[in-house]
Amino acid sequence: QVQLVESGGGLVQAGGSLRLSCAASGRTFRSYAMGWFRQAPGREREFVAAISWSGINTYYADSVKGRFTISRDNAKNTVYLQMNSLKPEDTAVYYCAADSALADPRQVYEYDYWGQGTQVTVSS
Repeated sequence: QVQLVESGGGLVQAGGSLRLSCAASGRTFRSYAMGWFRQAPGREREFVAAISWSGINTYYADSVKGRFTISRDNAKNTVYLQMNSLKPEDTAVYYCAADSALADPRQVYEYDYWGQGTQVTVSS
């Protein structure tokens, strides 16, 4: 079992930055790939970024490539999402998720555990 708790969301102006954190419980955190997804009102949950268990491989949605950076600290059981140059269209609830297989990190169905989400609102 892995429990995930996100933090770091909030209200920011367009062009600003936020850093989301996702703290994981359990000694097996380092064996999981981790992903960030987001869901805006009336829309499906969509992939944002993912990172392999070692941190060597990272994956990004085209919409955030060059602006967002995913990283992890296995000693702290934490994964991060640094978000720069934020746009109003980045407004959503952001979720972190853990995946034991990482066959296709962009797919919601790949992930075994999910956090409760943190709201990010970007004003224009």
